[in-house]
Amino acid sequence: MDSSSALAFATVYPDDLSTAHPYQVENLVRGKWGKSLKSSKLPDPLNGGEFITVPEATGHELPEYIESLQSCPKSGLHNPLKNPERYLLYGDISARAASSLKHREVGHFFARLIQRVSPKSYQQAQAEVTVTQKFLENFSGDQVRFLAKSFAAPGNHLGQQSIGYRWPYGPVAIITPFNFPLEIPVLQLMGALYMGNKALVKVDSKVSVVMEQMLRLLHACGLPPNDTDFINCDGPVMNKLLVEAKPSMTLFTGSSRVAEKLALDLKGRIKLEDAGFDWKILGPDVNEIDYVAWVCDQDAYACSGQKCSAQSILFMHENWSSRNFVEKLKQQAAKRKLDDLTIGPVLTVTTKTMLDHMEKLLSIPGSSIAFGGKPLENHSIPDVYGAIEPTAVFVPLKEILKDEHFDLVTKEIFGPFQVITEYKQCELPLVLRACERMHAHLTAAVVSNDVEFLQEVLGETVNGTTYAGIRARTTGAPQNHWFGPAGDPLGAGIGTPEAIKLVWSCHREIIQDFGPVPKNWTSTTS
Repeated sequence: MDSSSALAFATVYPDDLSTAHPYQVENLVRGKWGKSLKSSKLPDPLNGGEFITVPEATGHELPEYIESLQSCPKSGLHNPLKNPERYLLYGDISARAASSLKHREVGHFFARLIQRVSPKSYQQAQAEVTVTQKFLENFSGDQVRFLAKSFAAPGNHLGQQSIGYRWPYGPVAIITPFNFPLEIPVLQLMGALYMGNKALVKVDSKVSVVMEQMLRLLHACGLPPNDTDFINCDGPVMNKLLVEAKPSMTLFTGSSRVAEKLALDLKGRIKLEDAGFDWKILGPDVNEIDYVAWVCDQDAYACSGQKCSAQSILFMHENWSSRNFVEKLKQQAAKRKLDDLTIGPVLTVTTKTMLDHMEKLLSIPGSSIAFGGKPLENHSIPDVYGAIEPTAVFVPLKEILKDEHFDLVTKEIFGPFQVITEYKQCELPLVLRACERMHAHLTAAVVSNDVEFLQEVLGETVNGTTYAGIRARTTGAPQNHWFGPAGDPLGAGIGTPEAIKLVWSCHREIIQDFGPVPKNWTSTTS
């Protein structure tokens, strides 16, 4: 396959995006691409120039999306007893899409497109493409139908048995954020479609061009155009659409504030992968100190800290601080440069907001700047975005636990910002008390090879994706393990068969009872 045929689906080229050559994103409904009555222009996150125009669907346009979503019955587009050949269809679509993404030009296309709208290093952008490609590869061939595998139990008499099925919800909605514009929407969309649902997709408009292009690629790989609708609109319009369309299930990935509102508005018909204030504990055994410092830097500052799994607070055993661990972390962070986007614009938090938060933390007794704490210099990032150096603020553990400080210290700042604290061995219960009080339980890391220490910490905590061992990290949502919160009945997962079945299907039991009726049966009243 040559590069021209590999990119035949594309309607935009990342390196051509500019004020002189802006791109018009389109919406998709009932299998047709089109513009909206209203649109908005997006500023380039690196220089402020208007480089993409996105449609903004208005309330007057919602009936078409509502009718499209409601055209899908509750039993879905397919299920184990209806249109089962579509399981095979989606296995084939996944195989073709995985093959396409593996093509060098296509992979590079999406990595560069991600970089243009959600600036991160090429390595980080390419990793997102790789995870998506591997996921699609994992669900090629017969793997889609295996997601709907049923089970049976013998009944009470001849001709009776109960069969448990994984059943689709039918009409569903997917809302995803800006920070992983390819990986999150693709993995959740395909999981929804594999199980037989019809999906309406809403990606943060700042980055929606990535998913628009991926949908065009999926159509070229055989995805039925009517199986998915794609909308760009503002939050209130999307909220109105969800309330009126009444999807049977909605997947929301994003802020806790919006998640809590949607949970009420949709009467609990929702799964959430919301914000995470993610902790890391360095245990008493100090090993591989340079490697651990590198991982801590990656966890806190890769993608400019804009990961829901980013390291938000570091609990450091005194044995690590006595080895100048913070200085090593500072040296790692100092290597990050705007030139290669290892540090870059923060798309949802302004510079002022981050620095104001830092000043509030510094007002806590005993607090100090460990490193960073200054705006980036010599750049053209627009003021609507944030731009600060990788920053860490030290706050004493006992001050963190005080009621007047805890909410401030554990406020998530979606940028290159973390809190560092230190503890003595006898203070481990205080560390665990802090972890218990946090309200978001997405990722965590326990950096230790001390088995007894690991057992104590892991046994007393709840985070849904927890790494343990000297190589433990907080970030990383590959396709080979569960990624999602724990401790919340509305919690969603992503990437694995278990996650897909949990989020995108429900259990249905059918009890077959074919007889025969016993020959000596007589009518009785009970």
